[in-house]
Amino acid sequence: MGELLALTSALCFGITHFANGLLSRARPGMTVSLYAQLGGTAIAVPVAAFAGGSGAGLGYGVLSGIGTGVGVAFLYRAIGRGAMSVVVPISDLGAVAIPVLAGVALLGERLTLTATAGAVCALVAVWLVSRTGPAERGIPPGFLDAVIAGIGFAVQFLAMARVPADAGFWPIAASRISSVVVIAVLLLGTRRALRMPPRPAVFAGAAGVLGSVALLLYWYATQQQLVATATVLSALYPAIPVVLAMLFLGERVNRTQTAGLLGAVAAIVLITLG
Repeated sequence: MGELLALTSALCFGITHFANGLLSRARPGMTVSLYAQLGGTAIAVPVAAFAGGSGAGLGYGVLSGIGTGVGVAFLYRAIGRGAMSVVVPISDLGAVAIPVLAGVALLGERLTLTATAGAVCALVAVWLVSRTGPAERGIPPGFLDAVIAGIGFAVQFLAMARVPADAGFWPIAASRISSVVVIAVLLLGTRRALRMPPRPAVFAGAAGVLGSVALLLYWYATQQQLVATATVLSALYPAIPVVLAMLFLGERVNRTQTAGLLGAVAAIVLITLG
């Protein structure tokens, strides 16, 4: 069950980042991220009030939101500067590697041999998907932003995994609120516009609601299996934007990236069996 929750989380994360990444082609990425998190907050707070819960782990929720704010702000800016099929997997390298290493080294988690093979396969798959063709040597556009985003998402995953099982939805709500604050500060610091026309703002907010669902599913997944395993499965989401970018944006995927997508499928099978 934990594997299914984590994979569903990956699907939701992937659709969210594709939708808002697409919007970031026409609007400033950080502004898009602000409205996305506002949408997530608008649904998370009422649900938390209705669902109740102990509210334990609010500090971890806030820390997770700081990571989310940094992650989405820099990811959407990276997408606005480079190819979605490249920068999204690059951001995922840090999002996967840091929590997995922390789960094993700091939390004392032990993966089975099969699950370890799956985790390694997933890391290799993400690296392969991020590879550009020989005609595009050098650092891809948006690379640095994608790296910063990956560190932010790693903090998001690690902090949310520490929220206790009886906490209810309040840590998710706290995460959404703190992410809004972080992005607003980043926007003010970079002197970017805070306003966006109503239609794209609603679109970004709706995608943000799906992002809150993704984070909730990830949290539930960490309650049923190892943090390292749940993180690797949830962080396979780059395959979704890559495929959608191929279908709807005309972005081409080379043979190396195709091998990476197939490797992602193999990773899912290995981790599930492990």
